[in-house]
Amino acid sequence: MPKPFDLNDHDAYQRWREHKLAHAITDLNQFVVEIDDPATLTPAEHAALLSRCQHSNMAIYATRRDISEPDIKALGEQFGLHRLDANWLADDLGISRITVCQEEGQRQAYIPYTNRPIKWHTDGYYNPPERQIRAMVLHCAHDAAQGGENRLLDHEIAYLLLRDAEPEHIRALSVPDAMTIPERTDEHGVARPAQTGPVFSVDETGHLHMRYTARTRSIEWKDDDTTRAAVKALEHLLESDAPHILRTRLSPGMGLLCNNVLHDRAAFTDAPEAEQRLLYRARYLDRITP
Repeated sequence: MPKPFDLNDHDAYQRWREHKLAHAITDLNQFVVEIDDPATLTPAEHAALLSRCQHSNMAIYATRRDISEPDIKALGEQFGLHRLDANWLADDLGISRITVCQEEGQRQAYIPYTNRPIKWHTDGYYNPPERQIRAMVLHCAHDAAQGGENRLLDHEIAYLLLRDAEPEHIRALSVPDAMTIPERTDEHGVARPAQTGPVFSVDETGHLHMRYTARTRSIEWKDDDTTRAAVKALEHLLESDAPHILRTRLSPGMGLLCNNVLHDRAAFTDAPEAEQRLLYRARYLDRITP
């Protein structure tokens, strides 16, 4: 069986690379699919979203309807997304309401619940292997008065560009101890144990998975020159003007459906006495499937 993500299978990689670049989308407008009811997609709407996810691991939908958490859950289920990562800040359905937290409490300690920028990352990089985030829906209910833009990059393209530049970067970022997220403690002790693992890995179905954060605090990279060079090359790629890096600002009714691609968030400002920026986030242990 060909293994395009095996550094020793050059022919399989070249065939995968050629196909990937031939179908990669670099025009943001081509990612957007107009839909009516996300809870009940038409066959054409489903096919359009699925095609984009199969080629570039992501799609953006736009609807004029007001969307609730059950609608988002129903949307995911139409793409084989059933196992929600019900983290402790999510609601009863396992969906999180991402907005600036005004009240004193634990949410204020987490940057998604502030208006500060969030660096490049894939979701759930601190999760254990059995709870890796494979897919995500991020739906905009209310946008900010200013800011809040996202940059997006297909993690398979990131892999491809790094491997083309230097295969040893991929080797370094694929070892089991490449990146460690230290334990998180609270007043009760260890709230989350340390998690060590690779940046790039291949799941049991042969799909590429990426686990990454550009944070510099509370991150421990393997202490060797090869790893440091690979991390620097990845950072340089993410801050480049590569045509595959997309820039978007989700408006109300728009959402991102993806296989946990790389993304960031710019700082934003909410208008006084107006609706706060609110996004619904559903994270899944499944990949998008037909």
